[in-house]
Amino acid sequence: MGSRRLTIAVATSTRADWGLLRPIARALSLQPGVDVRIIATNMHLDARYGHTVDEIVADGFDVAAEVPMHAASASGADTVRATAECMAGMADAFSRINPDMLLLLGDRYEMLAVATAATVMRIPIVHVAGGEISEGAFDDSIRHAITKLSALHLTATEPYRRRVIQLGENPAMVVNTGAIGVYNLVAEPPMPREELERSIGTRLDERTLLVTLHPATLDDVPVSQRCSALLEALDASPDSNLIFTYPNNDPDGEVIISMIEEYVARNSHRAVAVPSLGWKRYLSALHYVGAVVGNSSSGIVEVPSMHIPTVDIGIRQQGRLASESVIHCDADAGSIRNAIRFALSDEGRELARRSTNPYGRPDTLRVMVDAILNTPLEAMRSKRFHDLPVPESDA
Repeated sequence: MGSRRLTIAVATSTRADWGLLRPIARALSLQPGVDVRIIATNMHLDARYGHTVDEIVADGFDVAAEVPMHAASASGADTVRATAECMAGMADAFSRINPDMLLLLGDRYEMLAVATAATVMRIPIVHVAGGEISEGAFDDSIRHAITKLSALHLTATEPYRRRVIQLGENPAMVVNTGAIGVYNLVAEPPMPREELERSIGTRLDERTLLVTLHPATLDDVPVSQRCSALLEALDASPDSNLIFTYPNNDPDGEVIISMIEEYVARNSHRAVAVPSLGWKRYLSALHYVGAVVGNSSSGIVEVPSMHIPTVDIGIRQQGRLASESVIHCDADAGSIRNAIRFALSDEGRELARRSTNPYGRPDTLRVMVDAILNTPLEAMRSKRFHDLPVPESDA
């Protein structure tokens, strides 16, 4: 990309996306002539969710800009207002940093604001994890919208690569890299079990369940009913310790948090709630728990590489490519209870042990960094729609 220094902005808004972006940002920052500038927004700056911008600093990065947003978890209208606030803040951040390109991940509403601001300010975007499907959340539409705003696409599987091309993207600018979360899980050594148990405050064994429930934002059933069904199902596993992590601050996320906190207060002998485990504790926990329960994409993308079962509840992740170790179930208490029972059975554990993960490849990080550094900026700046052959209509 020439001899001058290259400035790459990395936008991050949640504990989850930072855990995925962190190794990419680290690898890029070690390259000669590359400056990585971190922009933190949304949940990173919220004390309720652990003020995880501190984790970014603890990882050895300077945060070049903080873009605050008001809480967006009460309603759809609040989310829209927070999105607009994020977009305005990003305009200021980009003006100060003046990056050559922007790296972002996924499908959240604040990332659509980030991508829109970058597009208007003519900053080429590198998008990680496009082409995926999650039919039960408005994230699905947002992910595809970000694809159309982006220039270089790093997808997690070949089917996802093909879907991005189907959206009109140049095949030469769409690279199947594998999922960075799987790479992290394999590459990062876990914390010792005893240290992690002290940190979380509960015992970890083969019957422990790691539970994360997010609002399924396209579900017509109230989130309180969905959460109540999950908690009722967990009552049927009284010998399992439970680690709850907070949901994202999507509409009605506060409802889930309140119900979890009340449940943990009633079951403090076996349940704990942690606003954010952070990337290190989360990846470490996957080495020691018996199963993951909820509707997080991590249960589908990363967890199968640990050869433990995932209970995937409801419609939120519907349509996403999944390993045999992922047990899909409806969002009623009986279905969840039966799925958990199977996950903890000998049969369920054996199925997970022999399953393979379609998201894994050993060279993910290298492929990502090479694609970012070896794609000319000129190619990113001059984007054209890639047409596919379409049969003519008979009408």
